Amino acid sequence: MGADNAALDLSGMQRAVRWYPPAYDIRVEAAPIPQIIDPDDAIVKVKLAGLCGSDLHIYRGHEDVDSELTCGHEIVGEVVALGPSFRADATGRPELYSTLRVGDKVVSPFTVSCGECHFCRIGFTCRCIHSCLFGIPTLPGGQAQYVRIPKAGGTLFRLDGLQSPSAGLSNLADSSLILLADILPTGVFAAMQASQHPKVASLLAGKPYPFGGGYVPGGSVSHGQAATALQPDDRTLTIGIVGLGPVGVCATVSLLDILAGLEASQGLVFQVVAIDPLESRRNKLQAVYDTIEPSWKGSGRFTVAAVEGGKKLVQEWTNGAGCNAVLEVVGNNSALTLAYDIVRPFGIISSVGVHQEPPLPFSGRDVYNKNVSFDFGRCPVRAMFPIALEILLKRQDVFGGVGTEASLIDRIVSLDQAVEMYKLFDKGQCGKILFDPWV
Repeated sequence: MGADNAALDLSGMQRAVRWYPPAYDIRVEAAPIPQIIDPDDAIVKVKLAGLCGSDLHIYRGHEDVDSELTCGHEIVGEVVALGPSFRADATGRPELYSTLRVGDKVVSPFTVSCGECHFCRIGFTCRCIHSCLFGIPTLPGGQAQYVRIPKAGGTLFRLDGLQSPSAGLSNLADSSLILLADILPTGVFAAMQASQHPKVASLLAGKPYPFGGGYVPGGSVSHGQAATALQPDDRTLTIGIVGLGPVGVCATVSLLDILAGLEASQGLVFQVVAIDPLESRRNKLQAVYDTIEPSWKGSGRFTVAAVEGGKKLVQEWTNGAGCNAVLEVVGNNSALTLAYDIVRPFGIISSVGVHQEPPLPFSGRDVYNKNVSFDFGRCPVRAMFPIALEILLKRQDVFGGVGTEASLIDRIVSLDQAVEMYKLFDKGQCGKILFDPWV
């Protein structure tokens, strides 16, 4: 290990946002600066840390956590110390073990991923055998001045030196790059789970199920009567989005990017209804949509609506059939119920919200009777980085600013304002908040 990568002396204390059980108790206080514990560790100096909707689950006491912790799982920063596994001659391991250096700018996913197990190799990085969420009692989070990153060679995404055909990363502010830590990849994930689903493939291919995508024994229909040809209305893709908070905005922007591409390449006809009960969130998304240039959102029909209005629109647009797919990005039973209500038979619900309330709000008979497919769960952020990065670069009109009508980021504040920001965010009275630990 070169001298430039030696673990620095980071003894002492730092400022951190701390949560205490049972609920709603946030304190900004001194905590030890993290140290290298394992050879695969890195210590990152946090430039910005995000306040995420998922943080509210612990804040509200819904996670069955009974020990205090350092909050936060959205991190962009600079490497200040590396364990001995990081050296120029490291071979047979993820690339960063030989290339990551002290001083490099990095973004971290919200979970640890080793980059070496079966789940990481296949792209399901959030289910790494070493997976651990930042911001729990056993792994302090990033709403602090420094954070320890386990399995850093497989977890971190190095931003220095990356090139993109869309634009240069050197022009992107940290407030934009931090969206890669969680909410933008999660939004992309929600959209891709729907757009890549076999039940949507038939619409894209123009062939009836099951011949619209994937392997079919024999390769084609060779016996029996030919299936009825698809009509134009059959190929209109209708997608609902339930929940228009920061992740919902990211999901919408990502979905529109995908649909515009399919419209250009395959002539896809689509319509999208985005639903949220809060007027402020609906207004934010409408401003975002109006800002995006037409070539990046396609010519499909798009409407932002309250709950009852959205349900009515879905019925009108589809002659009562319902949405082909619904993106559920809230994580509660009322959102799931709405998603189930507006999805059509043989539809797909892509749910990326963190659900807490048992049980699910429908029975096995309900889902059987509607042939509904569900994709639940955590986004494999580390695997989604390249796609999310391209969308981030293209959509700087939405992701690049702070505090404007169409900006996803509401404001950047000091850690000292954490108590107030958690309260406002919990009540839906502010948008996406970032913490600067050094002001």
